[in-house]
Amino acid sequence: MEGDCHRSRDADCDCGGTLVPMMSGDEDPSEPDGDESEPAVVFLSDPVRRKAVEIAAAAMPALPPAKVPSKLRRYLKFNPAKRAKLARGDIAAELADNDDFRSGLGEVLDSTDTPLVRSISDGGEVSAMADPAEVAALAFLLRPKGWQALVAAAAESVREDAAAPAAETAGEELERRLASADKEIQKLRGALSDQRSAAARLQEDLRRARRELREADERAAKAAGDLAAERGRIKQADSERRSERRRLEAEAASLRTQLEELRRVDREADRLADSRLWLLMETLSGTATGLRRELGLEPVAERPADYVAEERCAEPDTREVEGSRGLDQTDPQRLDHLLSMPNPHLIVDGYNVTISAWGDTLTLEQQRNRLVQGLGALAAQTNAEITVVFDGADPIFGAKPSARGVRVLFSAKGEIADDVVVDLARVEPKGRPVVVVSSDREVADRSRRHGAYAVPSPMLVRRLQRG
Repeated sequence: MEGDCHRSRDADCDCGGTLVPMMSGDEDPSEPDGDESEPAVVFLSDPVRRKAVEIAAAAMPALPPAKVPSKLRRYLKFNPAKRAKLARGDIAAELADNDDFRSGLGEVLDSTDTPLVRSISDGGEVSAMADPAEVAALAFLLRPKGWQALVAAAAESVREDAAAPAAETAGEELERRLASADKEIQKLRGALSDQRSAAARLQEDLRRARRELREADERAAKAAGDLAAERGRIKQADSERRSERRRLEAEAASLRTQLEELRRVDREADRLADSRLWLLMETLSGTATGLRRELGLEPVAERPADYVAEERCAEPDTREVEGSRGLDQTDPQRLDHLLSMPNPHLIVDGYNVTISAWGDTLTLEQQRNRLVQGLGALAAQTNAEITVVFDGADPIFGAKPSARGVRVLFSAKGEIADDVVVDLARVEPKGRPVVVVSSDREVADRSRRHGAYAVPSPMLVRRLQRG
């Protein structure tokens, strides 16, 4: 199809094809003429243009590399179909603008020497069975004499072949659409009838649902009242249960406290009994030696000879007999004899000793320290357990005195050291040698009633001074 269209190159026509500027008439493009008029424009329809691109994509690998445009070289690695798909626009543009590229493709096609190509190149008769789009595309690429007419005729044939089935198809499509519309109308009428019936059923269901909803609301209100009453009853029962639980927990806590106290007392009693038993066993291990020494140590006011002297003699000797084994009552050797018995316990009335010895020269703190340090040296020399007790009511200045092997006690508030000393002697087991040091006659007498040996304070002071 020819025309004098003056659009720019590569512009698309309104019918979807491409306008390609070419030489008009049957002139050979290679022979120049003196006509300076613009070249004629040949219209390529979409089928013809697609076919030309496919043929060019298949023939591109046979071109010399120099004749392949640079922007198309990267597509050479693909197969012809993929190359035509990916480079369609670039190939179409090169065919329209690059005569060297198009003529090179024409030479490649001529070298194939296929019947259709030969017929078009020689200007012979083209087979009626040939594809019009392929004929137009080959004519466009080969450019034989009179190729414009061949392109136009093939394009017209393509349009006629496409138009006839399109008309028949449009009529059949219209009939199908009308039949389908009638069926759809009937279907819609049936659906409308069904919808009306469904709407009536829904209205009836809605009325029934509303009636049931009212009944449910009434039941819910009654249930809410019952639930509130039940909650009140449960709340009252829970309050009573909590009160009972608190009472039982208080009773359980009281019972646990009593049980713990009983256990504590029992443990203390067991511990005291175990301690007394152990000490008694320790004492019994040296019974023979202890008895031998005990019979000679304890001083007595009268001796067997005194009885004989009173009954048989006219002038008995009334001089006071010295202590055990001829020792003075304050002789420190007597204390040594007592402490040499097995497992003895020496209990010291602290201030009774210190005040009688150093009351005029030392402060209470200095007296305590001096006594405790002296008792520490005595503990290192003997195997005796030593306990010293001070009145806790007196003010205590400085650190509490301490010495290795000496237990230092202060009586509690409201207690006096005398009672603590006697109580210490009382808890000791029968048979263990217990020596109480105090010049207080009441303390000495009470200690003796519990089986302890009472010695005066000067005896201990002289023993400590001896070192």
